[in-house]
Amino acid sequence: MKVLRSLYLIINYKTFIVTTLAIGSTYTCRLLDLKADFPLTIIGISIVFPVVFSIDSAYKRRERALALLADFKAYLLAIFYASRDWVESEGFEREVKGQLIETYTSLRSLFIADKIDTRQAEQRIFDNISKISKLLMGFRDLGLPSGEMSRVSQYVSKLATSIENLKVILHYRTPITLRAYSKVFIYSFPILYGPYFEYVAEQYSNGLQYMMPIMFSFILISLDNIQGHLENPFDQIGEDDIKFDVEEFSEMIEED
Repeated sequence: MKVLRSLYLIINYKTFIVTTLAIGSTYTCRLLDLKADFPLTIIGISIVFPVVFSIDSAYKRRERALALLADFKAYLLAIFYASRDWVESEGFEREVKGQLIETYTSLRSLFIADKIDTRQAEQRIFDNISKISKLLMGFRDLGLPSGEMSRVSQYVSKLATSIENLKVILHYRTPITLRAYSKVFIYSFPILYGPYFEYVAEQYSNGLQYMMPIMFSFILISLDNIQGHLENPFDQIGEDDIKFDVEEFSEMIEED
């Protein structure tokens, strides 16, 4: 089932639409006896290279987002351990624990929210950061030395830094013009190359003349679908998306 799901993500209705049009174009060229030996290097230069570049760029953004999310969770854990180990107050530890879980939950809400809800979700997470900042003032009342207070206060600023860096990845992706350029040629080349497919069909046995348009369409549309799923690593659609393990994080600190 997992393999079928993966195939569905890269081979979908767009694949079959473009394949049908490419076959239709080849069939029309056969009826009209239109043949041309187009250079295949054009496809490599104008389509494959830009798409592969976009996939690589999107993958690197995803990897950076994973590192930033790991930093965010590490700062939350550092604050939790400070509340547990640096002072003796179960009530304060419990209060900090609940606020940290709420903050991580609000981070998940921000990155999977619809565009119309983004502003509200963004306000919510920074309200939670503010609550953590105010809550940590309780360390002072519990007698924590000023040096340790300074250290734990730095974790709050690092949380805000991680959030802002993650937001950059969410809002700024592959250049829109490059994506538009790639899509135009990906969807048009299998159709425009009908005369070429008819030209090379002379080398194939009868019934195999449509293999080239089918292969071209499947390869190009699959590459575009792969890039599309990597483009937003937070939308929870693709199998390679970033998962916000709030429940696992909550269970981990509850056990501690």
